[in-house]
Amino acid sequence: MAAFTNRVVTANGIRLAVRDEGSGPTVVLCHGFPELAYSWRHQVSPLVAAGFRVLAPDQRGYGDSDRPADVAAYDIHQLTGDLVGLLDALGIERAVFVGHDWGGLVVWMMPLLHPARTAGVVGVNTPYFPRAPMAPIALFRAALGENHYIVHFQQPGVADAALARDVDRVFAKLMRRGVPLSEVEARLAARGRMPNLVELIEDPESLGEPLLSDEERKVYVDAFTRTGFTGGINWYRNMDRNWETTPQLDGARITVPSLMVVAEWDAALRPELASAMPSLVDDLEMVTIARCGHWTQQEYPEELNRILADWLQRRFAAAT
Repeated sequence: MAAFTNRVVTANGIRLAVRDEGSGPTVVLCHGFPELAYSWRHQVSPLVAAGFRVLAPDQRGYGDSDRPADVAAYDIHQLTGDLVGLLDALGIERAVFVGHDWGGLVVWMMPLLHPARTAGVVGVNTPYFPRAPMAPIALFRAALGENHYIVHFQQPGVADAALARDVDRVFAKLMRRGVPLSEVEARLAARGRMPNLVELIEDPESLGEPLLSDEERKVYVDAFTRTGFTGGINWYRNMDRNWETTPQLDGARITVPSLMVVAEWDAALRPELASAMPSLVDDLEMVTIARCGHWTQQEYPEELNRILADWLQRRFAAAT
């Protein structure tokens, strides 16, 4: 296993590699794309010190966890089922789920699909999006064009192969510190359209300073050189399936204690995307991290750790 994960459990019919530390109420840290449990390396020890048991899995399709071949094996029912299975494997009844990027989309579904197992939810950059009025890929295509990266990802094998050609370049280009959104908008205006992820990585120019040290980047490069990117991209290929199989979530509200952490300079998940959340979430606190880009837990770890520990201790210090 990679050095960061320290055990493997069988959950929901697959093997999940997970970092498991501490004791007390359980907090599960769920990463996004293209990431690993390692993305939470700065959070585990501080949250353990704050009095919590912390689980950080390599999620389905990533790192040292299993990577099923079937695209449908990555739908929202399987992804949330993995988290329930993780709790079952470790004898845990309920947990607070913290998610960044795609992990955020998954954890906001936990109180809706598995309410008995969900004590609370934290979205890091990723807000709660209510069920769309139509299939999401058609919405992305109509609003943002055929070249938008999520639409581009729907083509079997195309982005997978392009990203795998130079894995080191992927992480050198993607994981960078945030810049003011005005700079991003100026770059898009100069190009005339939004680049897909492959074009962004191939661009000779970059916005923002590199975020990772050489040693940190090597962890990602080694992992994705071995696994490829298909597992993570398959999460995107289930967005329509997720919509089609959850009609019961029309108008669904989040009722568990919830925290939303937005990043001022996140161009992928812009702060205004969370503006409707007070009308959709009954028990909500919202916090903004200034001058922070998309990779919040790695760019401003101390600030995020302070926010998480404060909220978790106030809301869940006694029990989940």
